[in-house]
Amino acid sequence: MTFESVLAGINGFGKFQKIILAMIFFSRFSIPCHFLLNNFIADVPAHHCDFSSLDDGGVFRNLSSAEKLVVSIPVLEDGTPSSCRMFSEPQYHLLQNYFNFTDARTVPCQTGWVYDNTTLRSTVTSQWDLVCERRGKNKATATIFFIGAMFGAITFGSLSDRFGRRSMMLVSYMFTMVFGIVSAVSTSYVMFVVLRFFTGLSSAGIFIIAPVLSVEWVDVEHRKLVGVLHSLSWTFGSTSFAGIAYLVTDWRWLTVSVTLPLIVVFPMCRWLPESARWLIANGKHEQAHMYLKRCAKVNQAEDFIDTIKTETLSAIVVTEKRERTYSLFDLIRTPKMRRLALGTGLLWFCVSTSYFAISFHITGFWLDIYFTQFAYSLIEIPAYISLYFLLDKIGRRTTVVGTQLMVAICLGINIFLPKEMSLVVTVIAVIGKGFSAAGFATIVLYTAELYPTVLRQTGAGYNSFFSRFGTAVAPFIFLLDEVWKDLPQAVLCSVAVLGVIIASMLPETSNKCMPETIDDIEQK
Repeated sequence: MTFESVLAGINGFGKFQKIILAMIFFSRFSIPCHFLLNNFIADVPAHHCDFSSLDDGGVFRNLSSAEKLVVSIPVLEDGTPSSCRMFSEPQYHLLQNYFNFTDARTVPCQTGWVYDNTTLRSTVTSQWDLVCERRGKNKATATIFFIGAMFGAITFGSLSDRFGRRSMMLVSYMFTMVFGIVSAVSTSYVMFVVLRFFTGLSSAGIFIIAPVLSVEWVDVEHRKLVGVLHSLSWTFGSTSFAGIAYLVTDWRWLTVSVTLPLIVVFPMCRWLPESARWLIANGKHEQAHMYLKRCAKVNQAEDFIDTIKTETLSAIVVTEKRERTYSLFDLIRTPKMRRLALGTGLLWFCVSTSYFAISFHITGFWLDIYFTQFAYSLIEIPAYISLYFLLDKIGRRTTVVGTQLMVAICLGINIFLPKEMSLVVTVIAVIGKGFSAAGFATIVLYTAELYPTVLRQTGAGYNSFFSRFGTAVAPFIFLLDEVWKDLPQAVLCSVAVLGVIIASMLPETSNKCMPETIDDIEQK
């Protein structure tokens, strides 16, 4: 007997499963908001040096604000005021001819910066002056969050395979809520990034456990629908986030706003069931039987479950010892498992790097930052809906290969388009984001199907570790524009191509039973 046959008998996609999916759908609302939070709280507003130190108490004081800017701040070649340098003394002759460049000595900003707060009233950038020579610290705020998520993926992946999906998911919700709220009242940059690290670490549990818990409760025929629904829950959060960011322009209140929903969903998620598949794989047959009876009762299939005894469930996993504890080492202990882990880890790195690099780049387009965020999120809806029809027709592997190839093409096209064609550049970027989102959604389902039950959550944590590593690297890729303005695009295009190559080497999983043990992998 297989677990799939048990699910078929109690209706593998009945009311019980739909309740689980609905709870998880809404409980994940805050996760994309936190993952994309730096797009707004760490936005770099227009700024220039604070030139109040040049006030000599004479002529300077009588100038208008615009005139003070002219005599205090040098102009760059493109005609915009410098953001990082100022004249060592007022250049009054520039008032006679604004477009005349001067060779007067310039110095770094002496007393801080003045920021344009018309779009965003307050950001961590303006709070702690993360500009100019401190630009790297600005990018680091996102990277540190994703480094936390990287270690959280490994931690929660391993713990949920050892202690269960449900309990670790509740722990993840609780700590994400606490660290998210506390980070909003940070009094220093160091305090902020430390708390963001732990917010990332905690939120990783929700990100990786929810899809696995859902997939393990539904039958083979509906696994692709579950994958699409989980992706749409991300889109629901990220689309709403654009509106929340538009209304809440202070970074502290924005952080609180995207964390508050967890306070509502945490009590609700206490009613989530444990994975019966995990319970059986770990020898907890009585608990598994209890949850299966609950499922059968809700799905009105009690006649079937009455024929299944606790002893019957023990026959589902018979090829490995049930009392042993599985760890990350088991991912590399056997040859085929080792090849699978290497391939999926690199694939997650490639897909995540390109997806989040595109997601983080919301400035410099034809649209403002709010509409760019909204467009990036909205394009994911048709991308995910199309997956529902493609995943079984052309398979998981072909879908990943195709989407990553299109991402590479879109990134490559934008390298050669001039900035003046901002509308075209924006359209190509949004299309690329759609393909990238479709690829990301596919690998979540694809890799869950590739790994055996005894290592599925550990594998999800391992893969998410590589994913978060790619996400942590993504913000710094944009610093390569100091070497060549199109180098970031070229690097991301190359990463997408690497993803195509790796995905083409993995096995197909469409319409196949998920493996239960490591032996199931090795015997293929």
